[in-house]
Amino acid sequence: MPRSTRRRPVPTHPATEEIDLLDVLHALADPTRMTIVRVLRAEPERACGTFPVDVAPSTLSHHFKVLRESGLITQREEANRRFSTLRTADLEQRFPKLLDTVLAAHAHAVPGADPGPVATPQEGSSAQDVGHGRMPGRPQHR
Repeated sequence: MPRSTRRRPVPTHPATEEIDLLDVLHALADPTRMTIVRVLRAEPERACGTFPVDVAPSTLSHHFKVLRESGLITQREEANRRFSTLRTADLEQRFPKLLDTVLAAHAHAVPGADPGPVATPQEGSSAQDVGHGRMPGRPQHR
């Protein structure tokens, strides 16, 4: 049987100024999507089918769509593979330190989760603040 000649639609990505905080936080609220983001934080680019997640391919496609439409990742096609990249610079420009803070908080809350590379603390904050998910320069309230 001949293969289809129909091509997948080219993925669309929001412009940096269109990235919405609530969409980003919603995308980061799912454990599978957090795993994808953590992996992409450690590796600049990765093929979509190579992430260490235990979900069906259709479910994984849905997670990538949520991440892409929220502005967290970009995707490009090469032959029959799709590669994902974290939009670190765009996220830093739009919401400074948000990704570092969420990844650090996740690593603190989930045993065995690695926050990945974390930016150096800003003036008025300490490495302890960043490493434990607190906003740099803000006191901890419990």
